This record gives sequence, structure tokens and C-alpha cells, in this order.
Amino acid sequence: MSEAIQPFKIEVSDAALADLRERLARTRFPDQIEGANWDYGTELSYLRELVAYWREKFDWRAQERLLNSFPHFKTPIDDHSVHFIHVRSQHENAFPLIVTHGWPGSVFEFHKILGPLTDPTQHGGDARDAFHVVCPSIPGYGFSEAPRTRGWDVRRMAEVNAKLMARLGYANYGAQGGDWGAIISVQNALVDKQHCAGIHLNMVVAFPAAGIGPDAMKGLDADEIKGLGDLGNFQKEETGYQSIQGTKPQTLGYGLNDSPAGLAAWIVEKFRTWSDCGGDVEKRFTRDELLTNVMIYWVTNSITSSTRLYYETMKSGRFGPSTERVEQPTAGAIFPKELYRAPRAWAEKAFNIQQWTKMPSGGHFAALEEPKRLVDDVRSFFRKIRG
Repeated sequence: MSEAIQPFKIEVSDAALADLRERLARTRFPDQIEGANWDYGTELSYLRELVAYWREKFDWRAQERLLNSFPHFKTPIDDHSVHFIHVRSQHENAFPLIVTHGWPGSVFEFHKILGPLTDPTQHGGDARDAFHVVCPSIPGYGFSEAPRTRGWDVRRMAEVNAKLMARLGYANYGAQGGDWGAIISVQNALVDKQHCAGIHLNMVVAFPAAGIGPDAMKGLDADEIKGLGDLGNFQKEETGYQSIQGTKPQTLGYGLNDSPAGLAAWIVEKFRTWSDCGGDVEKRFTRDELLTNVMIYWVTNSITSSTRLYYETMKSGRFGPSTERVEQPTAGAIFPKELYRAPRAWAEKAFNIQQWTKMPSGGHFAALEEPKRLVDDVRSFFRKIRG
């Protein structure tokens, strides 16, 4: 198969958009217990409003133009077509950086940080902080082809990232990510040690080697102890999606791939619960932002293949912290509403921590929620390791 890199443009057909509107109009909403709010999942009245907006006011073509304002490409890697945004900086000595999204996100998450990272002088920064930025769609997500065989776990995704950077001619680069993007970036550092010079994570996953017990809690400050309490609550109340996607993603996929309202309910609930929004998801994200991300899953029929990453990674035993220490310089950007906020002492056992920033606000979707803080932290870290 050719290794050619081909330009790509997002072009959703009018027929696909008409079909979407018809499906939205025929939505058969479920009932809801009186006063349930969001306790049982996505709240009924909110979803009704969102679906009505989606059908009557949402302008996909405007969002398509926004996405297409960045240069998109596709290239075959391991017999699969991989989609990526690649913005080369005009500044001399720009540093290559691969930024990887997670679930239920997409490359759309990064539209606010691409300009500041690649052209810092136009966004209050210094030319010496410029990056060439590569944002791949994880295989099985969005515009990347879905894996057709078993075994595509986070390490396999990291190998794709490493091959992509090599194909682009980047022999020395950094990696950044949150959610799956953080776990893939960790694997990226492990599978491509000669070329991946450092990683910046906005979700650091680390546990003490002996397990979480009384000894592991010694020396932790009040904020770190609170973070572990928040993790316990998350594991108790918010991990049903992990169990389903990690065991029966195909069964789930029939409903989500057929119902746009169901797909929106499944995804938007996570944006509300995992962000620093105080229970009002539209304090952090506009309806257009929420729906553009959902649309990427809808128009590419990729929700089922995206959830299979949970199944494959749980089966391979790589779900959670790495068992191998990362020796490359590592930065942790710790947002207060992140799902898991590892104590720094635990992270230092697993990573060569060179920068650790506790952010004043923000949650799981850092590039959308707090783009300036994330960009500033990325710039600060990679100043230390640029060649």
C-alpha cells in the first residue's frame, strides 16, 4: 500500500444532513421520573431542547468550514487510513508536537489551541515557543478508518502515532494529550523512546506500586486527598459507561449508531459531568461546540468503533497506569475537575516529572475549557526540552 499523504476535506452530503433532520424529528423520547434532574442520566427537558436546536438552528456547514480552515490529511498506516490535522508553523525552529484526543472527544477539541501553538506571535506569545502541530483522529474515531481486527489497544494506537510522525519527517518531537490521549502519549514515549523527547499530560494516571493503602497516603496534602476522594466517587457513580464499552461495545453501538438523540445523550452527559461547569454544561461549552463534536461521530458512523478501544485496552491489560516507568521529561497539568488527579509523589514514581502545574479551574476537556492555560503550560514545559 502506498505511503502517500493526501489532502483531505470534510464534505458531508446534503442527503446525510437531510436524513439526520428526519431522524431527529422522529425521536421517541423516554419518560423520566419527576424531579430526577440529571441523577439518572441525561435530563429529558435538556435533551429535548438540544435536539430541537440541532434540527432547527444548528449550522453544520458553518462548523464544517471552521474545521476545514485547518489543513487535513489522510495516510495509510498498518493498512488503515489515518486522518490527521497538520499545521506547520511559519516560525523557524518550531518544535513538532503530536496532540491526541480521547473519548468522547475528537480533533475538534483542539481548534482553539492550534493557532496559539503554531503562531504564538499572533496570540500574545514568543516565536521561540512555536510548534508544528499534528492532531490525529485515533483509528476508529471520526475520519480515521476503523480497525477491522482485534488488538487495537492504546499501545497499537501509540505505534500509529510514532509511524505518523516518522512519515512526516519528525525525528524529534513531543506528545500531548488527555483522556485516551494521555494514555496513548505515555505509550508513545515507551514505544518510540529514541524520537519522543517529552510528554505533556492533562490527565496523569499513576498508582503506588504497592497499591492504595495507608502508607501510600502519607505526606499527601489536603487537595491530593480530596482528589482521591473524588476518584472514589467517580468509580462508584460514573463508570457504567466503562463497563459497557469495555465488555459489550457492539451491543451498545446498535442504538447509538441509529439514533442521533441517543448518541447526543450518551456523549453530552460526559461533557457535563467531566467538565468544570457546576452542573450547567453550557457554562463551559456552546451548543454548537457540543453538537459539532457529536456530529463527527454521527457523520462517520464511528461511535461503535470508538468504544471498542475500551474493550481492546481492558483485554490487553493496559487500561490504567503503565507498568513501565517513563524516563522522558514529563509535565502534568492538573485541572481541579479532572476525573483523576494523581498525587505528585505517585506520579514521580512512574514518570520523570519536570513540571507540575495545579490549575485554578477547568476539567477533563482542557483544550476546550481552558485553552489559554493549557497552551501556556505546554509552552513552558517544552522550552526546557527543545533541541
